[in-house]
Amino acid sequence: MAEGVIRLHGADNVVIALADLPKGAVVEGIALTGPVPRGHKIAARGIARGENVLRYGQIIGQAVEEIAAGAHVHSHNLGMAPHTDDYAIGAECRPLPSLQPLEFMGYHRADGQVGTRNYIGILTSVNCSGSVARFIAEAAEKDPVLNGMPNVDGIVPIVHQTGCGMSGTNEGYQTLMRTLKGYARNANFGGILLVGLGCEVMQVPDLVGQGRLRPDGNFRYMTIQGTGGTRATIAKALEILREMAEVASRVERRPAPVSKLIVGLQCGGSDGYSGITANPALGHASDLLVRMGGTTILSETPEIYGAEHLLTRRAVRPEVGERLIERIRWWEDYTARNDGEMDNNPSPGNKKGGLTTILEKSLGAVAKGGTAPLAAVYKFGEPIDTNGFVYMDSPGYDPCSVTGQIASGATMIVFTTGRGSVSGYKPSPCIKLATNSEMYARMAEDMDINCGDILTEGVSIEAKGEEILARIVEVASGKKTLSEELGFGGAEFVPWQIGAVM
Repeated sequence: MAEGVIRLHGADNVVIALADLPKGAVVEGIALTGPVPRGHKIAARGIARGENVLRYGQIIGQAVEEIAAGAHVHSHNLGMAPHTDDYAIGAECRPLPSLQPLEFMGYHRADGQVGTRNYIGILTSVNCSGSVARFIAEAAEKDPVLNGMPNVDGIVPIVHQTGCGMSGTNEGYQTLMRTLKGYARNANFGGILLVGLGCEVMQVPDLVGQGRLRPDGNFRYMTIQGTGGTRATIAKALEILREMAEVASRVERRPAPVSKLIVGLQCGGSDGYSGITANPALGHASDLLVRMGGTTILSETPEIYGAEHLLTRRAVRPEVGERLIERIRWWEDYTARNDGEMDNNPSPGNKKGGLTTILEKSLGAVAKGGTAPLAAVYKFGEPIDTNGFVYMDSPGYDPCSVTGQIASGATMIVFTTGRGSVSGYKPSPCIKLATNSEMYARMAEDMDINCGDILTEGVSIEAKGEEILARIVEVASGKKTLSEELGFGGAEFVPWQIGAVM
């Protein structure tokens, strides 16, 4: 790190501004040809038209024009480049030494899972039952019996925009089926009431008939049409919720090893600092958790595009690496047939924060996954049945991606942000990591941990990773995150809609 800039790899031909730098400022002996905002790239030497631009020692794009030393490198002079397909599956798979696991205080479930929260969920099969589910939850909040139940964190309506007007046999249907079943089984729920309308494509009997949705038996279901309408459904639901809450309230927090934790790794509103501070710090925390036997989930396939070779090289078996490549190929076809492209990222906010191409964004995003071997690859919402660092396919849209992770079993989310994303994901608590100190100071009521001090105060990546792990254990044991304190989590259930809406 030099004054005002940081060079991330010895092979890089760009450096990153650590503050807003004016024209004429001298960095690494080079005078800037124009002003450069913090988090943005500066040419460390002359770069020829068509030459690859390197950050992290990896290709992030090609110069679309000649770039002078000291010039601002961004969307006006940097475009996409072919990325490597040298996947070298398993070539860099190096098991990490184990660590004695820490303990947290969690809710032990009948199937051996351990939850970090104890909610009762009102799960909907279709959008048409969404309003009634919310009416039930509002009535439950006013119910003195339910309000007096110990050990129950609350009643959560899980409503969405689909469930009908869709094929009943295709990939979209199967994805929604996995998502709803996954939420019903998530360890952060102490009970589930499934509410349908009655005539939808996603039929309640089909959901229930696919196997026992909860091993503890604290599961009930009903349809509005079968129960007799809105008011009758609300009244019946309150009776059921009182019975379910009685069962859920008997479960108390008890010690459990962190090997029982399943943590979803997320980033949103990324900036030029994401891959320097919060993401690698979260990656170190992920490694520590994996070394203790825990499980972490990386996702957002469009936002690892161009960096997938860094994951395939860590695959524990050939079929694991091949499954990730198959998902990449699926996405290339999916975007093409829907008149999209894989370089639809970065977003306008990402670009304002300093990111230019999806290759650059992906390289920073993959850092959340640390260095542990890649143990398995799953489809959206598939149950996670392998400990360690795993991958779950999902869109890059944060609420949708987190929905898949929770359906797969995530009992906690850790979310890095540079621009300042605000969200929550009931039933799983969400810890927010700020990538830069300026945004943290501006949005301190929303950000749980500041990772900007890695640059401003010289805190090490390792020390920050240990701080993140300590917070994970605290939150898993009941400490509320800021998004929980603010009441987030009621609008972020977003199942992935694949296929035609009919």
